[in-house]
Amino acid sequence: MGVGKVYLIGAGPGDPDLITLKGLERLKKADVVVYDRLVDESILNYAKSASEKIYVGKTTNHHSWDQERINQLLVQKALEGKIVVRLKGGDPFVFGRGGEEAYYLSKNGIPFEVVPGISSAIAVPAYAGIPVTHRGISSSFIVLTGHKASIKGESSNISWESYSLNADTLIILMGLGNLSNVVEGLLKNNKSPTTPVAVITEGSTSRQRCVVGTLRDIVEKVKNENLNPPSVIVVGEVVNLRKHLRWFDISVNES
Repeated sequence: MGVGKVYLIGAGPGDPDLITLKGLERLKKADVVVYDRLVDESILNYAKSASEKIYVGKTTNHHSWDQERINQLLVQKALEGKIVVRLKGGDPFVFGRGGEEAYYLSKNGIPFEVVPGISSAIAVPAYAGIPVTHRGISSSFIVLTGHKASIKGESSNISWESYSLNADTLIILMGLGNLSNVVEGLLKNNKSPTTPVAVITEGSTSRQRCVVGTLRDIVEKVKNENLNPPSVIVVGEVVNLRKHLRWFDISVNES
């Protein structure tokens, strides 16, 4: 029996229709599907009924599988001669640890292919009616992870001064739990308290919710709404376009 192959596929930000045609084509051929928490499980219906489906999802406080064990699983299944699809939310290489998995496969001599996905960093704001760039308002954006906004309650290790000065729009993934630290870091580094902020949770799904405010009041607004992760935080003047460009919330609410 020869060695199989692993496909690292981005499933998109939540809406199952946003997986790419190439991703679906590879999924339909899979013998094994290893999938994450943020993957809409309806996508699994495209896989063969006989395929083995293994959930390895992680939440903030609970990891059903640690990363090393996931890496080993991919290698093990490929060594059994199987076609393995590693199905990940968003894009595998945008805070998805896909690079780590690909590197582990490479070190172990396992053939692999990466099928990029639509990142929540751009798709979720779009579903909320917020373009991350817009002529005359924002010509640049930076994507960062909110996990680094604090270390076990200590001060932030993010260079907020650099980010504040070098991008018109900030997009912060996985930052809901550290929102107060994000706001504090920006305010301490010359961002105006009136800077618009949007916090979007469960974006591109029927459960999408979006809270809009400013750096001055967004923490309190989010606290009052009792939002749940996953979230995307957008900071910048493009947030003001939502009142003109919102489309998805309306279609969901009116359906």
